[in-house]
Amino acid sequence: MIKRGPGESDFTSALKTYAKRIGNYAAVEIPVYASESAFLQTLSRHRSRTVPYLVLLDSRGKQFASEQFAELLGKQRDQGQQKIVFAIGPADGWSDDARRQANLLLSLGTMTLPHELARVVLSEQLYRAFTILSGHPYHTGH
Repeated sequence: MIKRGPGESDFTSALKTYAKRIGNYAAVEIPVYASESAFLQTLSRHRSRTVPYLVLLDSRGKQFASEQFAELLGKQRDQGQQKIVFAIGPADGWSDDARRQANLLLSLGTMTLPHELARVVLSEQLYRAFTILSGHPYHTGH
């Protein structure tokens, strides 16, 4: 059961829970941007040894089983990728320019989800992927 803080939505509480769990495996940040252009400007200013691997959530993107998603993250990790950025787009979807900049377009499924729910689903799947990679029993339910 996920405990909510005062004034917190169930979505916010769940997101915080999974972010904390992911933090045991990797650094995590969950910023919110006012617009696609603000996000892309921030991304272009990012400095690191490697360019971030950009994953945009898009209904036209590729769908993965949890094990395949974990394999993708493990491959990026093993190739020395320092930062993977996952982004849920604006209400009217990503522009063609943003989609061209992405390394991967990822779909959580064919149903449309509210942004808050998509953030929780993505964070749970990220946590699940890390547990799969580490051999933790979370994924298998043992």
